[in-house]
Amino acid sequence: MIAPSVVLLDYGSGNVHSAAKALELAGARVTLTADRSAAEAADGLVVPGVGAFEAVATQLAAVRGGAIVEKRLTGSRPVLGICVGMQVLFEHGVERGNDTPGLGEWPGVVTELDAPILPHMGWNTVEAAEGSRLFAGIADERFYFVHSYAAQDWTLEVHDPFPKPQLTWATHGSRFLAAVENGPLAATQFHPEKSGEAGIRLLKNWLGTL
Repeated sequence: MIAPSVVLLDYGSGNVHSAAKALELAGARVTLTADRSAAEAADGLVVPGVGAFEAVATQLAAVRGGAIVEKRLTGSRPVLGICVGMQVLFEHGVERGNDTPGLGEWPGVVTELDAPILPHMGWNTVEAAEGSRLFAGIADERFYFVHSYAAQDWTLEVHDPFPKPQLTWATHGSRFLAAVENGPLAATQFHPEKSGEAGIRLLKNWLGTL
């Protein structure tokens, strides 16, 4: 079998090289680029993200990342967001009083976790969605999180004949979305590339949907 082609969107976010290595270990042919044609044509697109919601949204806008994601989703071409790359898929994020528009692929707001210790940094279990393809065979594993903000509610209503999104949750002080699988659009709040063998297996599972 020919390895699937994946573009790791290079818009200035950190940690892209470890993500590229993890995707390669999972079996992908990885290209790190912000080229729109390449990003739209690849079998899969990964949107990484570390740091602040506002900074990531601004950097994505500079390379027209929102248009790239929208074009792919219009054609049912898979996109995977990671960490802040997941957060910016929501309508907006509120950090330290700043309300920043996101890409608006999902309704809702990203807010600070109500937890005694922030950031939420380290390994945690998840409540995987029933029938999840991302978590097939790894629902009981732990994954590595580094964040203080997250989407803590899901408000998108989906009606037949469209399948309902699969929501995976985790808890650190408050309950928050650890992953979403919504047709061609999927995302994880944790870092698969920092989650050892479980993270590689999750990426393999995602590659299997391309």
